[in-house]
Amino acid sequence: MQATEQQPAKAAGTITLGDMTVNRMSYGAMRLTGDGIWGPPKDHDEAIRVLKRCLDLGINFIDTADSYGPYVSEELIAEALYPYPTGLVIGTKGALLRTGPNQWPVDGSRKHLEEALNGSLKRLKLNQIDLYQLHRFDTQVPTDEYLGFLKEAQEAGKIRHIGLSEVSIDQIEEAKKYFEVVSVQNMYNFGEQKWNDVLKYCEQNNIAFIPWFPLNAGNVSAEEAIKKVAARHDATDYQIALAWLLAASPVMLPIAGTSSVKHLEENVQAATIKLTDEDFQDMPLPK
Repeated sequence: MQATEQQPAKAAGTITLGDMTVNRMSYGAMRLTGDGIWGPPKDHDEAIRVLKRCLDLGINFIDTADSYGPYVSEELIAEALYPYPTGLVIGTKGALLRTGPNQWPVDGSRKHLEEALNGSLKRLKLNQIDLYQLHRFDTQVPTDEYLGFLKEAQEAGKIRHIGLSEVSIDQIEEAKKYFEVVSVQNMYNFGEQKWNDVLKYCEQNNIAFIPWFPLNAGNVSAEEAIKKVAARHDATDYQIALAWLLAASPVMLPIAGTSSVKHLEENVQAATIKLTDEDFQDMPLPK
């Protein structure tokens, strides 16, 4: 049996995050928490099984944030996977507060970011975060306050590499005055491509593009196209949405999130699906 059959995530190929190399099919740990991304999971043991199964399937990049739970996602990752195997990269984020289910106020103040970073280090049982991502730019705080803090934290050794989330090209350029940007995490899927300019910028600058919300069920025409291609491959809609993302750009790093081992196994199989010219007529690649 080939390695990609045992570990299908490897079929997606690899990508670099600074000096780290990971498989392009990865896992987003937001959905491990309770409803509204609030509180503990309904099934704690299944959440632990999902995280352990990620490694079996060849996933070696896990995306999380201190705000998922809050704190719950990071705590589960440490419980399930610590001590971490060599080669596993954990990315987390800071700059959002949690005031209740589905509530995400932004706080980019130095005080909050310092508390968030130190809390993530403690919960994940790490001395250094492999990839620390600024969850949002804060329009109420001077950019020098939070970008400067991230630079200082990196120089102090608490952060290995830095990424950004939900940003424009101008914001990436602003951040690059302070540190190397190795990843950008923006909402992106076949039915929602408003960040195509950022995707192209990432391609030109060797920055990993991490798309969140890979399946936009609100776009009816996109959903119909996905269903048509899924039927052709005897695949799930989610598998086709992920396969399209992988085909859309060599810098794409999808984070398929789920709280179910069964769905995790299904999702990762997307890395083995090869879309055809006929499929791309139904689901055109970004221009």
